[in-house]
Amino acid sequence: MAVADESRAMEIYEYIVNHVADCRNQLDNLIMDLKRADASGQFLASTARFLAAVDREQFDEFLPQLIEGAIDKDRERRYIGQLPEAIWGKDYAERIDELVATDDVFRRLYKRVFPTGTFN
Repeated sequence: MAVADESRAMEIYEYIVNHVADCRNQLDNLIMDLKRADASGQFLASTARFLAAVDREQFDEFLPQLIEGAIDKDRERRYIGQLPEAIWGKDYAERIDELVATDDVFRRLYKRVFPTGTFN
């Protein structure tokens, strides 16, 4: 397994940001590389937030990979706490029950960010 390299993670993130209009066909490989390079989950979470802000629908298929990678890497929950609002909207808190019931990625993220949550 490759060793995490934060400078490489930053390069991948910057590449995605700078080439978002034409890198869609490369995203699976870029995300795989980002998962290897990002030790803290910072760049995985940032990439998820960025792609959702650019065009949530267009990049929807890539968000679960990024979010799940960030959940796995961000043990201190420094970066994943920003994801619920960034991905599911400012009103996500009003829709927690619905999101938990219908979205496995949200449920996993929510459990990690709020381990004392009220759902099963």
